[in-house]
Amino acid sequence: MSESASEVRTPKNFLEEIIERDLADGRHESILTRFPPEPNGYLHIGHAKSITVNFGLAKKYGGATNLRFDDTNPVTESVEYVESIKRDVKWLGYEWQQELYASDYFEQLFEFALQLIRAGLAYVDDSTSEEIAAQKGTPTQPGTDSPYRSRTPEENEDLFRRMRAGEFPDGARILRAKIDMASPNMHLRDPVLYRIKHAHHHRTGDSWCIYPTYDFAHGQSDSIEKITHSICTLEFVPHRPLYEWLIEKLGIFPSKQFEFARLNMTYTIMSKRKLMQLVNEGHVTGWDDPRMPTISGLRRRGYTPEAIREFCARISVAKRDNLIDVSLLEFCAREHLNRTGLRRMVVFDPVKLVITNWPQGKTELLESENNPEDTEGGDRQVPFSGTLWIEQEDFMADAPRKFFRLSPGRSVRLKSAYIITCEDYVADENGTVTEIRCTYHPDSRSGSDTSGIKAKGTLHWVSAEHAVPVEVRNYDRLFLVEDLATAEGDFLDHVNPDSLITIPQAMAEPGLLDDLAAPEANRPHFQFMRKGYYFEDDDSTPEKPVFNQTVGLRDTWAKVNKK
Repeated sequence: MSESASEVRTPKNFLEEIIERDLADGRHESILTRFPPEPNGYLHIGHAKSITVNFGLAKKYGGATNLRFDDTNPVTESVEYVESIKRDVKWLGYEWQQELYASDYFEQLFEFALQLIRAGLAYVDDSTSEEIAAQKGTPTQPGTDSPYRSRTPEENEDLFRRMRAGEFPDGARILRAKIDMASPNMHLRDPVLYRIKHAHHHRTGDSWCIYPTYDFAHGQSDSIEKITHSICTLEFVPHRPLYEWLIEKLGIFPSKQFEFARLNMTYTIMSKRKLMQLVNEGHVTGWDDPRMPTISGLRRRGYTPEAIREFCARISVAKRDNLIDVSLLEFCAREHLNRTGLRRMVVFDPVKLVITNWPQGKTELLESENNPEDTEGGDRQVPFSGTLWIEQEDFMADAPRKFFRLSPGRSVRLKSAYIITCEDYVADENGTVTEIRCTYHPDSRSGSDTSGIKAKGTLHWVSAEHAVPVEVRNYDRLFLVEDLATAEGDFLDHVNPDSLITIPQAMAEPGLLDDLAAPEANRPHFQFMRKGYYFEDDDSTPEKPVFNQTVGLRDTWAKVNKK
């Protein structure tokens, strides 16, 4: 077996080089990173990359990672999102050193703001949001000073304390940093540090009505925790000068920010706002819909944490944005599930096959391997009888020469069973085949075949007498265009109408149900033979088992796309 991408020796990425240099120079004795999700939605595959980077670097260099929720906007945040994020991080295989919240530091952040005010580096502004936007200028033209910029530190402190006391309505006043309205970096043109929001916070209740902005809470929270390497995605590059300015002016622990390319993936939306729109408008069934790129959706679909970590290792860490083919994620899933998935036979579009020379009433238990890739996977017993279900597509009444499945006069092997020869078939008035009649060769049993008959095809099957009906949900990509960022029109114009195809009653071998007693954490993954990889859905019940397609046996999208 070849080594996985994460095990193969590869050149160090630029973040590893930075950390090794900092440790060698004695700048830090150990490293501490953080993963700072905003609890206003569910994590997606892009966050999975950030998780593997932050936790992976800390683990590699003997450090630790804090899980810190950026809960500075009570209007959009909830405990539901906090709990889902914690579950996702643990499911991916990571443990944090401390579970922290920006709200833990609200009092300290307020004191930092007072420190800036007293130093003449922050002021309370009464301007409207429209006036502030106009004051900012443009990237090619400098901004203009707010008429409130010249307030004294004493006046600003008084107003800021009254903001905290709840004297003013939402939007009446803000606190801004006093930096440079002519700076070529728009983020340094007196950015907003605090705003008034009379909203209930999921942790602090109603004790606060002013909340720090991300730009103010971010660096200061890093510094309070003594984060050594604050790793962000590239869109935060222009925010770094403000991050450094605030830390310098406050004279606090000098956390450093470093940026890497975020994950952009074909046929996939990564915008949390757009993902929420898909949920709220009913285009999907929820954040954990198996078509969603959320970690919870991928988990429900049957992706494994090992496959996702392998995917993140293969795409590595870059300094430049690029578009990753979603087929790579599917490949990583397929590779892992091929090694671990239990083989089971499930017929999606059944047609009856009768073995005319099979002894009446006889049932034979046949041995079939659980996974040929797993030497310790063992075998299972599959009941075989004289009436079977096979796939409609596996029979043709008038077959071309290269059709290596079943047709009149031709022979095939039934998986782990016998070779059969088609003698006749029955069709209805529309020409639809309703029954196939065959004979079997008693001396052709798998593992002890002495028949000398050569059958080019092997079919999966299920004993009709013992078959268990199950619902199968086959998934395709949620969007039809490769790069949604450059696609014309609204992103909803490109939703794939065939992203979910439900087969309400497929026929499964009975042993499939014996594997479903395990709790969710230990649910087995399956390869439905000749079909793809499947996983039991959360909607599944003992009375009505439901299975989601994780990924097909091979990448067929490229072929379909070319057509």
